[in-house]
Amino acid sequence: MSKTAKKNIDFSLFKRILSYTVPYRSKFYTAIFLTIFLAIISIVRPRVTGVIVGEYVINKDKEGLLIGSAIVLLILLFEAVGAYFRTYISQELGQNVIRDIRNQVFNHITKLKLHFFDNNPIGMLVTRVISDIETIAEMFSQGFITIIGDILTIVFVLATMTYINWELTLIVIIPIPILLWATNIFKNSIKEAFHEVRNEVSKLNTFVQEHISGISIVKIFNREKTEAKSFKKINEKHKEAHIRSIWAYSVFFPVVENLSALSIALLVFYSLFKIDAPDADIQTIVTDLTSFILFVHMLYRPIRMLADKFNTLQMGIVGSERVFKLLDEQSFIVNKGTVKNVDFKGSIRFENIWFAYNEPSYVLKDVSFSVNKGETIAIVGATGAGKSSIINLLNRFYDYQKGHIFINDVDLKSIDINTIRSQIAVVLQDVFLYAETIHNNITLGNENISREEVIKASKLVGAHDFIMQLPGNYDFNVKEGGEMLSVGQRQLISFLRAFVYNPNVLILDEATSSIDSESEELIQKAIDKLTEGRTSIIIAHRLSTIKKATKIVVLDKGKVMEIGSHNELIAKNGFYAKLHKSQLNINND
Repeated sequence: MSKTAKKNIDFSLFKRILSYTVPYRSKFYTAIFLTIFLAIISIVRPRVTGVIVGEYVINKDKEGLLIGSAIVLLILLFEAVGAYFRTYISQELGQNVIRDIRNQVFNHITKLKLHFFDNNPIGMLVTRVISDIETIAEMFSQGFITIIGDILTIVFVLATMTYINWELTLIVIIPIPILLWATNIFKNSIKEAFHEVRNEVSKLNTFVQEHISGISIVKIFNREKTEAKSFKKINEKHKEAHIRSIWAYSVFFPVVENLSALSIALLVFYSLFKIDAPDADIQTIVTDLTSFILFVHMLYRPIRMLADKFNTLQMGIVGSERVFKLLDEQSFIVNKGTVKNVDFKGSIRFENIWFAYNEPSYVLKDVSFSVNKGETIAIVGATGAGKSSIINLLNRFYDYQKGHIFINDVDLKSIDINTIRSQIAVVLQDVFLYAETIHNNITLGNENISREEVIKASKLVGAHDFIMQLPGNYDFNVKEGGEMLSVGQRQLISFLRAFVYNPNVLILDEATSSIDSESEELIQKAIDKLTEGRTSIIIAHRLSTIKKATKIVVLDKGKVMEIGSHNELIAKNGFYAKLHKSQLNINND
């Protein structure tokens, strides 16, 4: 990519970031005004100081010295107040912007297809939402607003110096080309370093998130030392990336200081030469020299800080580039459905469904079956047969490539997605609980579901007794992942979630495969209560749990092998009968 193209990309990103300031334009313009004000007022102080030294100090004018000192103190006061308000307003502006961006990014992530999460690690997404967005805030507090101020300061200082004494101005700017050359090298090297740092931060976040989430696996397989070594390697690369940026700073800043000292040395040397002139005006020379020494510091400090601020700006650009790439991700299930008034209590029909997570590797091949109103069917098959894929399609977490699904004779893709998901409840095998109370985990924060409704549902499902034995009862915090509860208890909570939302269609995805036989009896009673009067689909690993199903759909390698009741399929002595027999043998063993 050419440098010009890259600049255009950066400029477009910058414009996009600035678009988020539109709701806060009054704060934005106030910060810009204060920046211009500070740049103007800052050039007055060196000149006043020069006059104080050149005229009042040399002439021992105490009254003039007092007045000049008072003026300097007043200017300093104005600068301090202006700097305070500019910093506060720019910080507030930055925090408002990143709040809006972070809200937008989180909302965007929650709308992406599940397929997106299959290919992107959670740690990377956490980095985008937290760390990368934080760098955008720094663009406002330490980035482009202060860059504008520094550039204006440089322009005003050079203009003032030229107006006062163009010869001294030429002396001062002799080292500037070297400084600009060094600044450009520094800018490019630090840009690459910060790209590396952000990449390594993302890798660190991903590694830590995965291994803390899977800490039980680390411990079970005695992987503590091995994973610590892996982390050490990633952390070492992160350190090296940071050191490369530190090296650039350690070289650049001394160069700036030396060039600044060189400008002052040239000024002093030239002034000494001017003093020897027969018509020398000592007072003017001292006044100009004092002013210009202060002007040199005012000139070089912004140039040095510009490079530093540019890095802050560059970090924000890098962060925003990653964030906007995520925001531009269009991996959505397209919600073209407009139909909302659909009777989900009616039938469900799959017709010649073909589906692949990654084409052309189809996991469902020409699948057809139907579920009548109020009927309970079971879908069985070996691992990888395509059972869970059916759930994903019915909820439109993924879209099928061929065929049709009908809800009471209405095509699924013509129905509004929100309507679909509000009418279908899914109880998953792997229950996820938030680090929240039992009540909030059941209601998921829905204020329309009262405590009385939750307790009533808990008693019906059979969860009330164990909840009342917990400290705090329904206000007991289950901690992250629900680790304070047993597998069976977590499963009952998931049943309660489905029950209180009162869905018309219920799907149970291998909801009893991970629990013991004692808990299974309780869970089975909960299933009977949940499926009562509802159209239900049970995906089962244990065939013993589906004997009450009206009919059973048998899948193998994505194809429907058999459909019928338990007794019919056993009598058929086909694929289902072999599955049933093999499970009986396993249980007997």
